[in-house]
Amino acid sequence: MSYGYLIESMVSILLLMTILYCVRLNNQLRLLKADEQSLRATISELVTATEIAERAIGGLKLTMREGEQTLNERLSRSEVMTAEFDRQLAAGQQLLGKLIRITGAGKEAEVATVPDAQSVAAAAQAFAERSKARLNGLAA
Repeated sequence: MSYGYLIESMVSILLLMTILYCVRLNNQLRLLKADEQSLRATISELVTATEIAERAIGGLKLTMREGEQTLNERLSRSEVMTAEFDRQLAAGQQLLGKLIRITGAGKEAEVATVPDAQSVAAAAQAFAERSKARLNGLAA
């Protein structure tokens, strides 16, 4: 009978150890499930953040394209205006040369050079006075 009691004691000890191991395993499974839930929440937040970032990148690309288009338009307009300024500057220089020749303020050697502002103003004043005198002569 002693062997039966010993065997039953060993089975009950093994059964107790199995129960304790199952309890421990159950606790670990609960922790894993809790971690799984927090991991799912984290993944959900990452997906949301990724979608927001993708929309922001799309908006930045659109803004960049609009800025590039606006810049190209302004650059084209500035090139046209520069060409117009160059044309007007050349016409102004030709007119200045004509005014200098008409008023006689410059010598033949000085026609090729640009005179200072005072001599140009004096030449223009003289030209205006001659024009007024001619108009007064025609009106009289």
